[in-house]
Amino acid sequence: MNSKVLSRRDLDFLLYEWLDVESLTGRERFADHSRETFDAFLDVSQQIAERDFAPHNRKNDLNEPTFDGERVTIIPEVSHALRVFAESGLLGATMDAEHGGLQLPHVVQRACFLWFQAANTATSAYAMLTGGNAHLLLAHGTEDQIRRYVHPMIEGRFTGTMCLSEPQAGSSLSDVTTKAVKDGEKYRVTGGKMWISGGDHELSENIIHLVLARVAGAPAGVKGLSLFIVPKRDLETGERNGVTLAGLNHKMGYRGTTNTVLAFDGAVGELVGEEGRGLQYMFHMMNEARIGVGSGAVALGYTGYLHALDYARERLQGRPVEAKDPTAPPVPIINHSDVRRMLLASKTYVEGGLALVLHAASLLDEPSAENDLLLDTLTPIVKAWPSQWCRLADDHAIQIHGGYGYTREYPVEQFYRDNRLNSIHEGTDGIQALDLLGRKVTQKGGAGLTLLLDRIRATAAKSDLGAPVLAACDRLAATTATLWANPATALVNATAYLDAAGHLVIAWMWLSQLEAVGDKSGDFYDGKRVAAKYFITHELPRIGPMLDLLDSGDTLLLDLDEAWLG
Repeated sequence: MNSKVLSRRDLDFLLYEWLDVESLTGRERFADHSRETFDAFLDVSQQIAERDFAPHNRKNDLNEPTFDGERVTIIPEVSHALRVFAESGLLGATMDAEHGGLQLPHVVQRACFLWFQAANTATSAYAMLTGGNAHLLLAHGTEDQIRRYVHPMIEGRFTGTMCLSEPQAGSSLSDVTTKAVKDGEKYRVTGGKMWISGGDHELSENIIHLVLARVAGAPAGVKGLSLFIVPKRDLETGERNGVTLAGLNHKMGYRGTTNTVLAFDGAVGELVGEEGRGLQYMFHMMNEARIGVGSGAVALGYTGYLHALDYARERLQGRPVEAKDPTAPPVPIINHSDVRRMLLASKTYVEGGLALVLHAASLLDEPSAENDLLLDTLTPIVKAWPSQWCRLADDHAIQIHGGYGYTREYPVEQFYRDNRLNSIHEGTDGIQALDLLGRKVTQKGGAGLTLLLDRIRATAAKSDLGAPVLAACDRLAATTATLWANPATALVNATAYLDAAGHLVIAWMWLSQLEAVGDKSGDFYDGKRVAAKYFITHELPRIGPMLDLLDSGDTLLLDLDEAWLG
């Protein structure tokens, strides 16, 4: 029986037939692995996700965490699921063996974790944040910090957070006001943090907060920010550090993850690295989280699509347009053209998005100057494109279910609500657009965009469907040059640029998958062929009006007087 959580067949195709991850075992770092070990981790991920995560996804949503002024209460299934996850070794999957990790390729780990994000995104968020926290400290912490903080996280005893935003400063980190005052070898951290996922709970022995703060006397702006390790409890005494839960935020979706307002009142913290380099260090976790957000958006869109596909095959309603007999039995709604349109569009979004996040992960396993530059350029797209278009797959899933889809008796309405957050956290879509157009495509003299377009052109040149993709590459390059010919207005319509670039990248993902399909036969491969054709012929043309707008030099949004909005 096929799973409605995720498609193992698609994962196997992408990993083994498209990305050839088995070849990674020839490298020293992955020499202890094989196709068999990769499959074993994928198998256990699916098993745990379906057995320990998916069953309480709905309960998590209906019984969100509560705070009585002293303790946070969370349904017990969450603690059990996270304990099983930690025991599997997946928390340290990609980490060095010397730190208790498994040295699994990033691309395989990403494929494994998708199961958990699709099965229960709220519970999986605790694990995602903990892993990102640990990876940052492995990269920038001291050996002693790694021993005291990272090892317990890998073991599942500690969880981790990232504390950036403040009530008056969401994404505007230059306005962070949290202060840190040196006190001997450590610091005292004082201030408030807002929207902190996983910020308080009783799921672990300790919570390790990574806090952006400004050391007394540091300059204004992001250059004055430093990064501190602030545990919820003192590691030696177990006593509560000066971190108080001021309240829980109540969200539209993602309800099973505590989202907190934290007050730091002289909390003892340890400096990570050097003063004044906090945001630089924090980007290690932020970029990992951005890819994780894109991955989560794909996972939620994918499970929504699978639920809609299953429903459309079983739901009997209506008759073919040409049917004349009103007494004839109704047919499955998958026979109706508009339902097929929504299903095929959704298939292209979620399978294209899945290819994108796995491709991004694979670049980490083949480190080079070119791959690092390509990943840096792609990261805003990896975060934002699935957050918009894979959420549309969940919107289609509701529509396909009809009135039932808008009720809480069917899970697709929760998938949509959960997915809606992905366009907001870890930098909104608008911020990703500014990052892409304002930084990534201009850095190093435009080397990142040139590299990306060269990779796309190389794939498109070999495909029968490649002509419109090659034309789109030329247009995006020309549009970019046109925009930056007038820097004062270049970023006015940055979101349209992000949308256009994202659709072009997904078209590339589909052409690349077609290469792996080759002349193989069967319904699965025919499905890939028709999906690729649909995306190139129905979806890629969307970027024409976007690029027209950008080329026009339109400044309506810049010229808009807010008084005109009423």
